[in-house]
Amino acid sequence: VNELNDYVDNIISDKKKSVDLDFGKNLAGNVKQEVKLENDFMQKSGWAEFLAKGTQIWITNSANKKISKFNIISSWVVRQFKNEYNPAHYHKGHISGVGYLKVPKNLGVPSQKNKPNLNGKLQLVHGSRMFMSSSTFSIQPEVGNFYFFPNYLMHQVYPFIDTDEERRSVSFNAKIDDSVYDVYGGDYE
Repeated sequence: VNELNDYVDNIISDKKKSVDLDFGKNLAGNVKQEVKLENDFMQKSGWAEFLAKGTQIWITNSANKKISKFNIISSWVVRQFKNEYNPAHYHKGHISGVGYLKVPKNLGVPSQKNKPNLNGKLQLVHGSRMFMSSSTFSIQPEVGNFYFFPNYLMHQVYPFIDTDEERRSVSFNAKIDDSVYDVYGGDYE
């Protein structure tokens, strides 16, 4: 977490690098800044290894399969501030994830007290509402927590209010073995 934050802080302070690594045009977010992580940094910092190992553990525990390939398509940091948001979207590749580097102390309260507080939360969306099955799962961001999910899983981040602090997250897209990802087993006509 500290190494990623230091990396981003150095980019923010370097105007040229900040422009060169601006990744926002490639992403769905309506946020202040999205910074692409350089391949060299991902290798030297151990970030790429963390993602590969985390993905392997997740796939092994969830699907009882081993992966032999792990190729990062891209990884980036999202700098989100008051009233900014990430609309519902999905990612490229096979595997995606998000982790939290900075979270404001107070994300605000809902306008109506009887409503759930989704301010600044990540919400995963799959399917539609059915009996005994919610189609959404909300995650309260906490510094140091990281979540892996399949690329196709729709997700969104709600805006927050009442603070000028930054909510900083890191995300990635990667490809794994097609044979592990393809639950239909190849050709399906």
